Amino acid sequence: MFILWVLLVLGVGWALLAALREGGSLPFSPDTREAPLEVLKRRYAEGEISVEEYEERKARLEG
Repeated sequence: MFILWVLLVLGVGWALLAALREGGSLPFSPDTREAPLEVLKRRYAEGEISVEEYEERKARLEG
């Protein structure tokens, strides 16, 4: 009976992981993270950083 429960838990875990991988929604997967330049652009667009800070950081990222 114990083996049945272990197999059931493993099967559910495997199915959940497979479903998440197919959907591409695993947290911290490389496909879901924003590129540093995109983060910088978004922060500038939202007014979090000034024009000077944006230009300085952009130059560092591209340089």
